Amino acid sequence: MSRLRNIIYNCREATYLIEKRLIGKITLREKIQLHIHFYGCSVCKLFNKQSRIINTMVKQLLINKGQPDLKLDDDFKNDMQHRIEDELNKK
Repeated sequence: MSRLRNIIYNCREATYLIEKRLIGKITLREKIQLHIHFYGCSVCKLFNKQSRIINTMVKQLLINKGQPDLKLDDDFKNDMQHRIEDELNKK
């Protein structure tokens, strides 16, 4: 039950699941948790919609440029993750 309570009130966890779902698969449990969170959080619902649109546009852009399998290196991803976490922790 604490995990369920955590997702209901935790937008950070919800956005993590949104992004995880965009790049791969999430479990049935995670899908349910995300839908429960969406029920009470219009901000995350909007973030979900915007993320899907951005993801689709970027994929289409890469395909049009002939680079559908373009990957970011691990150092760049780690740097971005730290920068995002720093920004989130400022609030």
